[in-house]
Amino acid sequence: MSAPVHKAPLLSVREALDFLLEAARPVEQVETVPTLEANGRVLAADQLATIDVPSADNTQMDGYAVRAEDCASGSATLKVSQRIPAGSVGHELEPGTAARIFTGALIPPGADAVVMQEQAEAVGDSVTIHHAPRAGEWIRRKGEDIGAGAVILPAGSRLRSQELGLAASVGLARLPVRRRLKVAVFFTGDELTMPGDVPADGLKPGAIYNSNRFTLRGLLENFGCEICDYGIVPDSLEATRATLVEAAKQNDLIITSGGVSVGEEDHIKPAVEAEGRLSMWQIAVKPGKPLAFGEVRREGGSAFFLGLPGNPVSSFVTFLLFVRPFLLRLQGVTGQVEPQGYTVRADFELPKGDRRNEFLRVRLNAAGGLDLFPNQGSGVLTSTVWGDGLVDNPAGNRIAAGDLVRFIPFAELQH
Repeated sequence: MSAPVHKAPLLSVREALDFLLEAARPVEQVETVPTLEANGRVLAADQLATIDVPSADNTQMDGYAVRAEDCASGSATLKVSQRIPAGSVGHELEPGTAARIFTGALIPPGADAVVMQEQAEAVGDSVTIHHAPRAGEWIRRKGEDIGAGAVILPAGSRLRSQELGLAASVGLARLPVRRRLKVAVFFTGDELTMPGDVPADGLKPGAIYNSNRFTLRGLLENFGCEICDYGIVPDSLEATRATLVEAAKQNDLIITSGGVSVGEEDHIKPAVEAEGRLSMWQIAVKPGKPLAFGEVRREGGSAFFLGLPGNPVSSFVTFLLFVRPFLLRLQGVTGQVEPQGYTVRADFELPKGDRRNEFLRVRLNAAGGLDLFPNQGSGVLTSTVWGDGLVDNPAGNRIAAGDLVRFIPFAELQH
C-alpha cells in the first residue's frame, strides 16, 4: 500500500494576510506630479508646510473688529472707522472705534476681538455692540492650524481629496509620489466568452461570460493601477506559461482568475512553479479557498503573482480581502491597509457555522441591522450588487438574530 498523502493545513485569514504584507516590496521609482493630478497616488517623501496657516490673525465670521475693553459694558456705541473685506489690509484701530470686517479678513492692529454682526446694531456711521466680548473672541490665530516647517503629510500617505487640499493650502504645487503600480491580468478557461463575441444563436453549450475580467479591471482601476490585460488564455500549460513569462517582463504584479484548483485542466499551479515559485496556496476562507501567491522570474528579478479563484464571488471577495491590502503595500502605503470593521446587529440567523472563516454578503436595513442575502453561493454575483458589505464570521460560529457581528462595508474595501 502507498503511504497516505498528508495535506498541509489551510492558512487562516490572519496568517495569509500577514504573509502577504510581509512579502510586499513597494515600488521604488518616484515621480513628481502636479498636486491637481495626484489624487490616489502615494507620497514618496514627507511634505512640510511652507507657511503658517492661517498666515495671519483673521476673523472667523462677519462682524466688527473691536477692542474688548471698549465693549466691557455690554452696550457700547462705537464709531465705524473702516471697512475690511477679505483680501484687504486695514489700518490701526483707534480706541473707541470699530472696524466692519468680513470672514477671512485680517484683524487690524489694535483690535483684539470680533463681535458677530448678529450682536451689533449699525446706525449711520456708528454701531452699538450688545455684547461684552472676551479678548480673542472669533479670531483665528496665525499658525493655529499649521505651523511653518511642520510635517503635514508623511511619506506613505495615500492622497485623497482632503490631502490634496491640505497640500495646496500651504502652497505645494507639485508632489513626489511613487510611480503607478503595473499589473498584468489574464483569465483562464476555455468556457469563457466575452460579451459581444457571441453568435446570433447565443452562447454555445457550457460557455459563460467572463464577468471576472470586468470586475477585476474595475477594482484595479479604483486603485490607480496601470493595467496590462492579456484577456482569455487557452486552457493549456504551454499557453499559461508563455503568458506568465510575457507578463512578468514589464509588470510588478500578475493577477489571474481561474485555474487555481487541482483539476487536470487547472494549469496555474504547475505553470507558476515552472516559471518561478509558489509560496502560498490555500486559505481557510469561504468563499475563495484556492488563492495562490508566488513570484514569476524575469531577467534581473521577478514579478509577484496572485491567482484568484474562477467563481465570480470568490474572485471578488479574495481581491477585497487579500489583493487590496497587498496592492496598497506595493504602492508604498505605510499606514493601515486592512479595512475598518464595525460592530453591527445581525437581523438574521445562521444556524450552522462553516469550518472556514466565512464572509457573508449582507445589506444594512432601515432599522440599523443587517439582512443576509439568501443564497451565499460563490457563483451568485447578484449578492455583491444587492449587498452593502461583508460579515466576517469566524469558523464554526453560529449567528442568532440580535447577535453583534463584524461588518466590513464595501465602501471600505474598494478604495
